[in-house]
Amino acid sequence: MKKLTMVSSLLVAGSLFFVSCGNNEGKTASANADSTTTTTSAAVSSAPWGETDGKQVQLFTLVNKKGTQIKISNYGGTITSWVVADKAGGKSNIVLGFDSLSGYLAKPPYFGATIGRYGNRIANAKFSLDGQNYQLAANNGKNTLHGGNKGFDKVVWDAAPATDGTPSLTLSYLSKESEEGYPGNLKSTVKFTLTEDNELQIEYNAETDKATPVNLTNHSYFNLSGDVSKGILGHTLWIDADRYTPVDTTLIPTGELKSVKGTPFDFTTPHTIGERIAQVPGGYDHNFVLNKKGGDMPLVAWLQDSTTGRKLEVYTTEPGLQFYSGNFLDGTLKNRDGQAIPKHGALCLETQHFPDSPNQPSFPTTILKPGEKYHTVTRYKITIQ
Repeated sequence: MKKLTMVSSLLVAGSLFFVSCGNNEGKTASANADSTTTTTSAAVSSAPWGETDGKQVQLFTLVNKKGTQIKISNYGGTITSWVVADKAGGKSNIVLGFDSLSGYLAKPPYFGATIGRYGNRIANAKFSLDGQNYQLAANNGKNTLHGGNKGFDKVVWDAAPATDGTPSLTLSYLSKESEEGYPGNLKSTVKFTLTEDNELQIEYNAETDKATPVNLTNHSYFNLSGDVSKGILGHTLWIDADRYTPVDTTLIPTGELKSVKGTPFDFTTPHTIGERIAQVPGGYDHNFVLNKKGGDMPLVAWLQDSTTGRKLEVYTTEPGLQFYSGNFLDGTLKNRDGQAIPKHGALCLETQHFPDSPNQPSFPTTILKPGEKYHTVTRYKITIQ
């Protein structure tokens, strides 16, 4: 793992950080996630967004010169919206989310959240490390999922927006010894940066004072059409992975790294998601073993909606990618526009280490030790085709 100097945290309450970079006469871009403004300046702005656990929550807006807007809350490190143009120039939101904090306090299925300490599942909610057994919260049947009952998605992070006009936000959180059953005090930072190429870079860093599993990711649900009622079964997906990790009935990997050839898991040539999903019991919710060709951060997957022309490219330093096809969405939750979110209304492409790695010695290790630096980077880039 690469070394990186840890970024100090600063809690910002109700302040605005803005530097004009265009001809917008020093005015900030609209905080409205559905803004159709086409001329804007690169900025980070913040606004109060409520309170929980006795802490103030903020909503930050990152804007680039193309008018792309990404909103992120320091509650759960959550991407609440991502507004970007389509091939006709119209703008819409391509991720699931809510306009108020209350929607997230109701504990939806991780919409846009930063996940930790351990993204994905750990079998039987337990693992052994250095001769000691650790019991975690069984919040997904008999297994633990996405950090437990109160993972990183349900805490208030310290926030430090960039002050130089860069659309960038750094969040920091100290997870204390025994939180959700994990060993060690873990200091984590997540830096979100929106580039002028319509690319969101997410940079994860962590340090610990005791050996502990770490597997951080983001759980955004994408629908590139901007309309959840249309679903994602018509989206086309490509994943650069010759193997995947098969799972048991509780979605825990069996330990096998299986070839995708001849199976509905083969996305090495592009396929629409709905083309073979009926062949996968329950739908896609599997880890793909990335081939990782062409450098430290190659293109590992892309998703495309032909109607809007939007294409989402995924680049990462991580060895795995969880493709989840929104199987447990059932219409009971409503998106920010009031539309019911149906099954397969959106999907996730979560860059990660493999599920249940603490109990799978043959998988790449997720154990971070004192003195080591946890450092991973993922980029999600929007292009128009």
